[in-house]
Amino acid sequence: MNNEYEDICSVCHRTESVAGKMLKMSDSLCICIDCLQKSTDMLNQSPYKDMLGMDPATLAGMFPGMGGVNPNESPTGIKENKTEEEATIIKEAGEDEPEKKEEKKDDKPKGPATPHGTFFLNLNDLMGGNINPRTKIKKRNPDEKKEPIIKLKDIPAPHKLKAKLDEYVIGQEEAKKILSVAVYNHYKRVATDTMDEIEIEKSNILMLGPTGCGKTYIVQTLAKLLDVPLAIADATALTEAGYIGDDIESVVSKLLAAADNDVDKAECGIIFVDEIDKLAKKPNTNHRDVSGESVQQGMLKLLEGAEIEVPVGATSKNAMVPMTTVNTRNILFICGGAFPDMEEIIKARLTKQAGIGFNSELKDKYDKDKKLLHKVTTEDIKKYGMIPEFVGRLPIICPLDSLDEDALVDILKEPKNAILKQYQKLLELDEVKLIFDDSALRAIAKKAIKKDTGARALRAIIEEFMLDIMYEIPKDENIGTVTITGDYIEGKGGPIVEMRV
Repeated sequence: MNNEYEDICSVCHRTESVAGKMLKMSDSLCICIDCLQKSTDMLNQSPYKDMLGMDPATLAGMFPGMGGVNPNESPTGIKENKTEEEATIIKEAGEDEPEKKEEKKDDKPKGPATPHGTFFLNLNDLMGGNINPRTKIKKRNPDEKKEPIIKLKDIPAPHKLKAKLDEYVIGQEEAKKILSVAVYNHYKRVATDTMDEIEIEKSNILMLGPTGCGKTYIVQTLAKLLDVPLAIADATALTEAGYIGDDIESVVSKLLAAADNDVDKAECGIIFVDEIDKLAKKPNTNHRDVSGESVQQGMLKLLEGAEIEVPVGATSKNAMVPMTTVNTRNILFICGGAFPDMEEIIKARLTKQAGIGFNSELKDKYDKDKKLLHKVTTEDIKKYGMIPEFVGRLPIICPLDSLDEDALVDILKEPKNAILKQYQKLLELDEVKLIFDDSALRAIAKKAIKKDTGARALRAIIEEFMLDIMYEIPKDENIGTVTITGDYIEGKGGPIVEMRV
């Protein structure tokens, strides 16, 4: 049995670090001392306690349907009280009968000797041998000195981190700069375990930006560059404890699963809670808001840093799921949301002096301001519906820009895993060269802006126009080059196909 993982009690489903030492009944069946004591007390109080010391034959006579040992049969299943006719047959058989007895004895399952009158129940046999393998949790030894998971020398400096992000993420220069500095400071805090007298607080981040601007993609890229576990949770599925939906602790449970159930590794990870704006307080509601303000209040202890009882391998706590304790003190929380209509709140605050006179401002002054989201303050976020305690635990606000035509064109061709490069690689496997001219890229970007879903629209548009090309190319082995033009994207012509020389 692998000693790297903790044992889990088969009765109460607590781990070895919580329940203490386990009594191993078999390789897959363990019971903690508390459950063993409770079982013993229940048996002592049972009206059938006198049966515990009875002979198995007596019990089988009292309960003939239980499949016990028949008093007329030996443990091997051969009758002891034989008739005269059976005895004569055995006598004529000579030495054949002892051999049969030996064969029967060999068929008897081997195992540890048990006290007289004691039975062991094999749960695996009752379940047909299909018991699901238990969730394993790696052992933690507080006395053992381990090397830190994240070393100070391994943390890239902010300018290096941003340079790596530039290879994958187009635009969003201010957001990449804010995130690089925040992540660098956070993992310096984790690696050095703060200072002697000065305790550095957590730097949780709140990302605001329209849909499709790259919030999730930036966080995924950061986690990949830092080689730390990442969990992405959807805030819309979270509800207050006791209601249908995922418990708040499920976000930490996802991180533990991403860290391969290694608690030490999970405590240095990143949790990205998407759609955080859906937790805003509902205006003018007379019923209990179990998926809004209540979830914000429940997340306060996670953001601040506390010892959390986390279900392992499940999204809610119940008696059949093992639990473990995770400290969220060193977990970096990044909350992201589109926050629709936030611009209207910002404009209302900025145009309070609008009116008549020398100090008045035009009401439409900020209508065409593309950087309006960068002027957001904590007051605007609280007015949107986030409670002050929640906003106060997200000190770093990171606004993202909406993508314009130039940014969408760059996204198509510049990143390491750009969409165009993916399609060129697909056709390269068929020995066909794929070319997109500038007019085609501009046409695709204009169509994506009309869909108003950010960079997510690019893949859908290209897939639509590449469908016929990728269907027809494998038919003709003489095709060498395919050029996508702007006229083809706009429906005024077709792609330019060149044959091999």
